[in-house]
Amino acid sequence: MPLTSRRRNAWPAAVGADVVAVVVFATIGRANHHEGVSLPGVWHTAWPFLVGTALGLAVTAYARIAPTSVRAGVRVWVWTVVIGLVVRSATGAGVAAAFIVVAAIVLGAFLVGWRFALGWQTWRSRLRLRR
Repeated sequence: MPLTSRRRNAWPAAVGADVVAVVVFATIGRANHHEGVSLPGVWHTAWPFLVGTALGLAVTAYARIAPTSVRAGVRVWVWTVVIGLVVRSATGAGVAAAFIVVAAIVLGAFLVGWRFALGWQTWRSRLRLRR
């Protein structure tokens, strides 16, 4: 795939992967707490974090950072956690200290993790070509 095609597809892929990451986070959290894993239930848990993800992606685009870079992942992660927790608190949802820690760790692993894996794969491929 040519480089220009990769760049063109990077944003939709990053948005999709980040949305999936947040929805998986919400689904796992609800399942672990024996809450309903219905679409409305997952939406109720996920939407504040999706607002943060959208803002994080917007700030990343404004800064002209490649959406699949680890740097972008860290930005999106911080925005997702901070805005997600602020919105949850403002709407009366729980923001216990343990939830804050778990949300930060899991969302960090998910939002930065797929970008790190993608970067690692690219780096490894380039290294093999040099040999």
